[in-house]
Order: sequence, then C-alpha cells, then structure tokens
Amino acid sequence: MATPDFIRTIRASAGHQLLWLPGVTAIVFDDEGRVLLGRRTDTGKWSVVGGIPDPGEQPAACAVREVFEETAVHCVVERVVLVQALDPVTYENDDTCQFMDVTFRCRAVGGEARVNDDESLEVGWFSVDALPELNEFAMFRIKQALSTAPAWFDTTT
Repeated sequence: MATPDFIRTIRASAGHQLLWLPGVTAIVFDDEGRVLLGRRTDTGKWSVVGGIPDPGEQPAACAVREVFEETAVHCVVERVVLVQALDPVTYENDDTCQFMDVTFRCRAVGGEARVNDDESLEVGWFSVDALPELNEFAMFRIKQALSTAPAWFDTTT
C-alpha cells in the first residue's frame, strides 16, 4: 500500500511513533461467486484489496476507489462485514501504525481485472474453493463476507 501524502505530512512532525489510522478492506465477488485478489508488490503475496481513506472520504467510497485503482474493476458495496482494531504493525522504515479496519462485501459491476497501479504484480478472480495461499487476515475476511452471521470477538484479551 502506497503511503498517502497526508500521512507523509503527519510523519514529518510525528516521526515513527504509533499512528492510529482508518483502513478499509474490500472483499469483491463477481457473478460467478469468485473473489478478487491482488498479488502485492511489497510482499509478493496474494491478498484482498484495501487501503486508507483520504481525509473526509467515506469508508465505502474508499473501498470502491481502492478496488478500481488497484484492479480496474468497478464495484458496489453491499454491506459491512467486519469492523476491527488490528494489531500495531511496524514497517521496514520503523513507522508504526495501528488500523481500525472496516471490511466491506462488494459486488463487481464492470471493468476487467488487471494490474492498474504499482501496488500489484498480478490481479485475478479466484474460486473460493481454489484460493492461492493467503494470510489469516484475508481468509477470515473472505469467510465473513460469505457468511450472514455476525463476527464476535472476545474483548477481554
């Protein structure tokens, strides 16, 4: 994920200290029930689509924008799947962030999946029965997007 300019501005005065930031994840399905994934340039691994809202941008609008920017697929948001505070992450440059992620289930409505920016090596549609290797973050969100049941978490840990 490329660092937005507004975060670079904050980092100029905040240094590497922990930043609490919004984030969105879009789980996009096509009419065949396949899920849209991108293979990231920073890790080389397959992942779901996501990003950081611009100041004042609504989370759902950000999800739609990120999907198009990264994959050239047009989508609409169907529902919120999950809202979750993630564990802090420290990047190679020692910047530390913690994200409040809002995950949306989305439906593709147009466009052809292709690499559309410099954040992805590949993009593609995958059957949920034949997904490439994904991390726990992505797998959990895909499972939640397929379910109608709410996700419950132990808040005492």
